[in-house]
Amino acid sequence: MQTKTESKTLLQKEGNFSEWYSEILKRAEILDIRYPVKGVYVWHPYGFRLRRHVYAILRALMDNEHEEVLFPLLIPKDELMKEEQHIKGFEEEVFWVTKGGSTDLDIPLALRPTSETAIYPVFKVWIRSHRDLPLRIYQIVNTFRYETKHTRPLIRLREITSFKEAHTAHATRADAEQQVKTAIAIYRKFFDLLDVPYIITRRPAWDKFPGADYTLAFDTLMPDGRTMQIGTIHLLGESFARTFDIKYEDTDGSLQYVNQTCYGISERCVASVISIHGDEHGLVLPPEVAPIQIVIVPIVFSRKGGEVNNACAAVYEELRNAGLRAFLDNSEERPGAKYYRWEMKGIPLRIEIGPRDLRNDSCVFVRRDNFNKVQVPLRAVAQEAKSALEEIQSCIQERANETLFARIYESEAKDAGIEEEMVTLRDKVKQGIVSLFLCDSERCGKDLEESLDASILGEPISGVQSEGKCIICSRKARRVYVARAY
Repeated sequence: MQTKTESKTLLQKEGNFSEWYSEILKRAEILDIRYPVKGVYVWHPYGFRLRRHVYAILRALMDNEHEEVLFPLLIPKDELMKEEQHIKGFEEEVFWVTKGGSTDLDIPLALRPTSETAIYPVFKVWIRSHRDLPLRIYQIVNTFRYETKHTRPLIRLREITSFKEAHTAHATRADAEQQVKTAIAIYRKFFDLLDVPYIITRRPAWDKFPGADYTLAFDTLMPDGRTMQIGTIHLLGESFARTFDIKYEDTDGSLQYVNQTCYGISERCVASVISIHGDEHGLVLPPEVAPIQIVIVPIVFSRKGGEVNNACAAVYEELRNAGLRAFLDNSEERPGAKYYRWEMKGIPLRIEIGPRDLRNDSCVFVRRDNFNKVQVPLRAVAQEAKSALEEIQSCIQERANETLFARIYESEAKDAGIEEEMVTLRDKVKQGIVSLFLCDSERCGKDLEESLDASILGEPISGVQSEGKCIICSRKARRVYVARAY
């Protein structure tokens, strides 16, 4: 329960995102950050319900084509070290188990930073023939990374509690590249249902996933103007297959290496829902993921209390029977305290019923996204509630998309090295995403990142695929996105 002091004000989100974010996680009862290990947090029941609804959507999308599995947490050091290029990307982040009780282990065990080196030795056993392909699996597991930067709940962690990783194996590279397109479609639908806007880019060659042929990434824009990577897709080709000797017998009897992909999403997807949609009153949850979609608040006075409560109970049952996630708040708190509580938790729709409403055979709908109020006949409450939730979902998405694309700025530089343009870009990159031309040179990329104090997200995979002159060296270049990133 919130204190009287907390109930009066909430930190402003604009210009104060970091404090707002920490406060909202506490007041909306998403996470408890007081666990005595840095970068490790506890899910509150309400936050865990939100997480469950988000990942239920993801599971439903994955289950169309993938099989869910569960691989061990512990990875032997000799397996982890097999893929040299891969481990270089994680070697400073690995947690090691070196003792069992007081006995030194013969082979140290890593707490998985990611599961390629745990899964692919088993792929070697599972895959024998072309009839075993394609193989598509996924798991949602805890992963551990010794994060040395500033940790932030749900965004930068040492224990990622909800890492969805998919791993697929195919007979040909063309089949694997088709799987990449399928993964993009899955992720598009997932983030659309979360009302989280995104851009999709192909990461620069020097910033791809260790061991991958190339990496695609979904990024969203946070309220402080920084981008956050919320999903990645990697074409692995034959690199891991050669390391772990994963072959299949082709139709002609020859042995061939498989081609692979992998793609992942973490609880950053939950962080994006909280951060992008929330306001000074608390969470604003899209109906698709809200643990409670509708809260019913009786406006009770002593003489009419029984009638009002009976009407609220009837509405509650009707909504539940219609398949909606409803909650009847018949606690003894005053209506104002209930409004504050449920607004803080981001419940998309509130239904108020009092004696005056009963006389009119109606109730009041209050939308969380814009606080609009409307009278609705009690006889149509379930139908009108469904329509209202659909409209809320659509409006939240439209507003989020408008905000993202209004903060993508296009460089107008025609020649390289113009300091005035760089000054403008430094200012723009503090506000959002900058679109400009850059060649494939890593040196030019690093020079640009240093000059703008930002990161190169990569080349957009959709939209206008234009060519121009590199902003650093004037050579032939392609359009890329640049932003400050988490």
